[in-house]
Amino acid sequence: MTGPAVPFREIVLKVHSRCDLACDHCYVYEHADQSWRTRPKTISDHVVSRTAQRLAEHARTHALPSVSVILHGGEPLLAGPARLRRVCEELTSALAGVAELDLRIHTNGLQLSPRYLDLFDEFDVKVGISLDGDRAANDRHRRYADGRSSHPLVLKAVELLRQDRYRHLDLGLLCTIDIANDPVAVLDALTGLEPPLIDFLLPHATWDEPPPRPDGSPTAYAEWLLTIFDRWQEQGRPVPVRLFSSVLSTLSGGPSLTESLGLAPTDLVVVETDGQLEQVDSLKSAYEGAAATGFDVFTHSFDEVAAHPGVRARQLGLAGVSETCRRCPVVRSCGGGLYTHRYRSPDGFDNPSVYCADLEALIRGIEDRTAAATESPAVRDPDELLAAQQDLTRTLLALLHESLDGSGGAAWETAWALAAEVESAPAGQAALDLVLAHPYTRTWLLDALEAVGAGRPVEGPPVERLAASVAAAAVHARLDLAVPVAHRDGRLFLPTLGEVRAGGTGETGTALVRADGEGFTVHTEGGALRIARRAGEGPHWSPVRRLGAAGEAGEAGAVREAGEPGPVQAADGPGPVPTLVLVLDDLDPYRTCFDTPAAPRLCPAAADAWSASLAEAWELLAETVPEQAAEAAAVLTTLTPLAGGAPVQAGRHGYGALGIAAGGDAHTLATALLRAFRQAKLRALAEVTDLYASDGSWDHRMPWQEEQEGPVPFSRLLSETYERVGLGLFAPRFLAGVPQALDMIEEAAETTVDGKQLLAVMRKEINGTHGTSGRNGCKTDAERAAMR
Repeated sequence: MTGPAVPFREIVLKVHSRCDLACDHCYVYEHADQSWRTRPKTISDHVVSRTAQRLAEHARTHALPSVSVILHGGEPLLAGPARLRRVCEELTSALAGVAELDLRIHTNGLQLSPRYLDLFDEFDVKVGISLDGDRAANDRHRRYADGRSSHPLVLKAVELLRQDRYRHLDLGLLCTIDIANDPVAVLDALTGLEPPLIDFLLPHATWDEPPPRPDGSPTAYAEWLLTIFDRWQEQGRPVPVRLFSSVLSTLSGGPSLTESLGLAPTDLVVVETDGQLEQVDSLKSAYEGAAATGFDVFTHSFDEVAAHPGVRARQLGLAGVSETCRRCPVVRSCGGGLYTHRYRSPDGFDNPSVYCADLEALIRGIEDRTAAATESPAVRDPDELLAAQQDLTRTLLALLHESLDGSGGAAWETAWALAAEVESAPAGQAALDLVLAHPYTRTWLLDALEAVGAGRPVEGPPVERLAASVAAAAVHARLDLAVPVAHRDGRLFLPTLGEVRAGGTGETGTALVRADGEGFTVHTEGGALRIARRAGEGPHWSPVRRLGAAGEAGEAGAVREAGEPGPVQAADGPGPVPTLVLVLDDLDPYRTCFDTPAAPRLCPAAADAWSASLAEAWELLAETVPEQAAEAAAVLTTLTPLAGGAPVQAGRHGYGALGIAAGGDAHTLATALLRAFRQAKLRALAEVTDLYASDGSWDHRMPWQEEQEGPVPFSRLLSETYERVGLGLFAPRFLAGVPQALDMIEEAAETTVDGKQLLAVMRKEINGTHGTSGRNGCKTDAERAAMR
């Protein structure tokens, strides 16, 4: 077992080892391990004190910002208010100034009273109550030793906790599943109590002692839970259900939200009433001594327990599950199931869960029921992707403003206030959207946020870019607003418009940019420079230029007409061939975001030649792959000349830009354009959706790889497949191996709901092309296996 041990962030502290109920499904008293019989009934002062000291020591060593302590039993309320106060005081005192303390208690609720809740309110102890549903369901297992029902007293405890003065302490309800109970009645009873959370728990079982299945169905527990899920959906999801939330999270690429599912490493340790340090309590269901470590709080640190082989086995993530589980597509969501449920003698825990079939059916059932509602529309709709990208840019700008927290100085604060003034007018809001959508705005924001995150000062151009963007928006919207903009080395760049030479070489200062109906004026200490709308190249002005599909570079003009979509627009030309109109941006200081350095400003002749080469390649694409060309025409806004390197590149910028190096024939340039556009689109999708998760956890071999090449992570398999799908429609040779790669993506554990949606898009793209047939284009299983 390699890698550092995971520090404990959750401590289960057994404050009492006996219980006032005789639940026949309790793992502590009714299962294999009977060590409770030798434990002290109540935790001693010495054990409490040493536990608090060990926890503080552990938190300090690992610089933990917070730790959770769960008071547990048996029934923890049997320890009494005085003992529980002592526990809370010791823990609070020991952790003061070290880490935030999150105190919780899990109880059957029978002893709960205002006396306890007032104590818990004093120490902010959150309360979770066990309740298995309606009276019939709860009384199936949760009875007193003499057979009496516990249900009325539990309901009384829940109602007490719901009072306004105690509601902030309510953690929710824990329900152990019994498939003999009516699932709808169980859920209705629980949701009717309006808890903040419901947690359904599979009854502890192993391969040696499997769970009851009255009808013999291997998926009985999944069917029961899916009935609950359907009812929960019908109710409008009135209460969060941890099990369902965890599955939905992992299906979309997020983390697991419960120890019983997912691949997250365990960070929990148990302290028994006698000070013994043990692994997770549920292991008592496996065999006598399964949870034991041989350590205690008197002579051992928590770090020593974290290094115990049994604990480390539950910290290995994917490497800690069985080979069967590692090959399973749903393993990211189920995580092999709860560790205890994998036990089988004499193999130990190197097995799938005894609930394996249930977990797979549950996960697939939830996915089938929710995929359409949880899918991101950006995957299928190019307009939605553009909107999501715009939202992302706005979010990054807001994050930068928050992160600067005044450190941007007066220049930033002034520009921020003027941005709000620009946005107060509808035309101004649209204009600011236009400027922020410029791809190199994203480069600026990412660079600035990276500097903030690294603790570097953010000053000069990163701060000044906001004012330049606001000024450009005001010009686009023809707002009579004076915006102070810094110029350096005599140059003042307005994104999407061009560059003003506001002073001589080496000069630095601030100019006022003010729009008028026919252009804008730049006021400097040396006087005023008037820039007319659509002014061409001059001694004081260099505009960004438009590239037309006719192969001619012309002046884009500084300002668009009011109501026009912007200085860059893509429209359908005559017939089915889309027309491409782009900005040639060889001025923006933030265009240096490619693997190859950006070229300097092109002379008119060079720009015309560059544009002609592009037009020839574009015509080839438009005729061969009109659908992809139409989407590219609607998305691409900006091309930047590069000094060399790959013919076409996607860089560290927002969606809509490509870098292009001169040279090459039309077919080569067309292929490179299409490849780079696919790269840029996949990157844009990955920025606003989760297409996969746990990248690098599994190795893959792409069907087109050479024998000597090593395996690749899922991200590369997906990216190359996505490129080849697009390229294969232009040049069919790229389709070789693509159907097999699509099958690999479908069967991979990394693929999320949105990843599967993208997979469907790719299958649709190549549907009917040469080399595909039916689902995957492979004629036999042996053929498919060989390609993998």
